[in-house]
Amino acid sequence: MAQRMEELARQQSGFLQIESVRDGLGITVSYWKDLQSITAWKSQLDHLQAQELGKSHWYEWYRVDVCEVQRSYTFGSIES
Repeated sequence: MAQRMEELARQQSGFLQIESVRDGLGITVSYWKDLQSITAWKSQLDHLQAQELGKSHWYEWYRVDVCEVQRSYTFGSIES
């Protein structure tokens, strides 16, 4: 389901990037052009269905943070 949601998110207007890590505790960060794009993604029907499955089958809890990136930079390479 995570792969399907990533594919679907990439097709949405305003999508910029997604990063995800799963190792016990998982985290997914998606980046969007603006709040309107985030709101549209939150109400996308397939995404809503996945959220309901997550609540009923996969997750005991989760947290959603909506944040604005003020600055971002990288040192070195993330590729090993």
